[in-house]
Amino acid sequence: MTRPVPPAQPASNAQPASSALPALPDVPGPIERPRRLRSSLAMRSLVRETTLRPADLVLPMFVREGAREDRPVSSMPGVVQHTEDSLLRAAEQAVERGVGGLMLFGVPERKDPVGSGATDPDGVLNRALARLRSELGDATVLMADLCLDEFTDHGHCGVLDAAGHVDNDATLARYREMALSQAEAGAHLLGPSGMMDGQVAAVRDALDAAGCADVGIFAYTAKYASAFYGPFREAVDSSLTGDRRTYQQDPANAREALRELALDVAEGADLVMVKPGLPYLDVLTQVAEASPVPVGAYQVSGEYAMIEAAAANGWIDRDRTVLESLLAFRRAGASTVLTYYASEVADWFTTGLPDHLREFA
Repeated sequence: MTRPVPPAQPASNAQPASSALPALPDVPGPIERPRRLRSSLAMRSLVRETTLRPADLVLPMFVREGAREDRPVSSMPGVVQHTEDSLLRAAEQAVERGVGGLMLFGVPERKDPVGSGATDPDGVLNRALARLRSELGDATVLMADLCLDEFTDHGHCGVLDAAGHVDNDATLARYREMALSQAEAGAHLLGPSGMMDGQVAAVRDALDAAGCADVGIFAYTAKYASAFYGPFREAVDSSLTGDRRTYQQDPANAREALRELALDVAEGADLVMVKPGLPYLDVLTQVAEASPVPVGAYQVSGEYAMIEAAAANGWIDRDRTVLESLLAFRRAGASTVLTYYASEVADWFTTGLPDHLREFA
């Protein structure tokens, strides 16, 4: 019996009888096309919701008592502890570039339990304030950090009681004295940053009683007990023992910031601040929506250090990241941003942004 012959198989490269795809039904295009408004740099600039200007920025600056040359802060590349002379030169440069304000921090040679150097008219911070005010006048907004941590040998933001705890009300008395010293030195705005209960009221009362009603208060309203302050401790030679979690805010809390906002505004704050910035954009937005006064954000030392470290390793575009982060603060509701990049960024804007940064113009 003859076995049937199977049909021939097509060669492996043979095409099927028909390779045409089935016709797709006509689908109408999208009605909304947001991409139309992203089609060019000119178009994107036309519809941009948030802007960034040099005048929106405040430059934090450190001045070291007795220094004969600038001392770099190793964890913050590009940031230094200034001599009194270099502080003036850097301040003049920032003002020429259009930076909106300067926030000064002092680094004294000697510290003690009550931070005596903070109220010494010849102390490093008050002397620097007086010189800048004399040289710059009202060409910029001169701000002073009003806190004891740079001046105390224990590194806390207030006076300690016998048990080693920060004494809130005894600290307020020192803040009142600091306020008068800084106002006398010429500060336009004082920045109480210690997170003591009633600190804004204490400072406002002291200023008004001394006839300094025109000196304003830039309150550190929502200042969190953050790990992002690490490099700042080096910048001010902090000798902190323990931590600040009994007076700075818990990073887990957002509604608490609104309570602090209501208290600070009621006590006389002219501006309020959220610190740190980028990890707390949600808080910044809530504060900005609720605040009747301008709101600032502080891009703190740890935020700066992370950008610098990542850029140094080639992981990010440094300049674009700087501008994007600052724009984020503005988009979240900040009127003012304190940043160690302030003078550099202002220079980019005043001399003309390079092509790869023109998106931020």
